[in-house]
Amino acid sequence: MVEVLDSLRRKVAAMHSLYDDAMSTMTLEQVNHLEREGVLPIAFSLFHLVQLEDGSVTMLGGPHLVYDEEWADRIRPAVADHGKQRSVEEMTRQRIGDYQAFTAYTRHVFAKTESWLAELDGDTLDEIVVARPFPPQIASTFSARVAGEAGLSRIEAVECWIYQHGLRHMGEIEHARALVGLGGMTS
Repeated sequence: MVEVLDSLRRKVAAMHSLYDDAMSTMTLEQVNHLEREGVLPIAFSLFHLVQLEDGSVTMLGGPHLVYDEEWADRIRPAVADHGKQRSVEEMTRQRIGDYQAFTAYTRHVFAKTESWLAELDGDTLDEIVVARPFPPQIASTFSARVAGEAGLSRIEAVECWIYQHGLRHMGEIEHARALVGLGGMTS
């Protein structure tokens, strides 16, 4: 499990570096751009991903949430919700009020995740963190398809909720960057 955990740590750090690069090369106007109704702005993908990563690490036994009322007041999201249970129509309204504050929040969440992974005991990776039958908010997710017979293990949750989820939204961001005149992040 040592090699698996080391690989996972490197993959999450690499994924975070893509977000850092993307965020440092976009303006607030680009992040909040709405291409047209039914197409989510970059602001949605960013806020959604960072919020869910913050909560996922906490749920998996890591440190408490970074996001609180102070961060909410500083970031000023148009929709004060990660949007997982909301419609596309609702989340097309997502905007970030203060991009510098959001970038600082993101750095805190990514540092929290990477520190937690650095300290994570490899012997706990096989522990079931969500047993079957899954609650509704998990039953319809990709992670439910990945889970074994007993449920979702810690390593599966980290891979699905943090790494794969992050890459999925980075793909959305890369596509959306093209719509605002920017290039992709990797070749």
